[in-house]
Amino acid sequence: MKRLLTLDLENYTDDMPVTEKHTVRAVILRDGRMAMQRSGKGEYKIPGGGVEDGESHLQTLLREVREETGLLVRPDTVREIGEIVEMREDVFCPRQKYVCHSYFYFCGVEDETVATHMTDSEIAKGFHPVWETPEEIVRVNDALLLQPWQNRDTEFIRLGIDSGLFR
Repeated sequence: MKRLLTLDLENYTDDMPVTEKHTVRAVILRDGRMAMQRSGKGEYKIPGGGVEDGESHLQTLLREVREETGLLVRPDTVREIGEIVEMREDVFCPRQKYVCHSYFYFCGVEDETVATHMTDSEIAKGFHPVWETPEEIVRVNDALLLQPWQNRDTEFIRLGIDSGLFR
């Protein structure tokens, strides 16, 4: 998959053990708006999450989008966009280097929706599914930049706006 961007905080050393993660992110567009998760604090997150053992990217997209938004991805509509690689010191395991590969895909969804099944952490942070314009997502996340994933998602959306990807 084509690399779109590398986000490197350069706050680690080469002798640190490495923790590597692979995630998928669903870009779902409808009427100029993107399906997103929004927290109680207002920040936006692109639906998606970690690839579990034995799961394909498609299986992860179907599961994560359903859990986080209640939307049902149509498998025949999934198209790859590209990858963002993040590198930084692991916020949960200091003195370890964290490398995250996030793979972005366009996805179409069914008209039908189902109940969400968010994690305890997502519930505690007040995440809920919303539709918002890419420009508003960037504006809000730039003002609230609190988490590393926000930078990844915001930079991806900014790249999409600048390149015309979302038209």
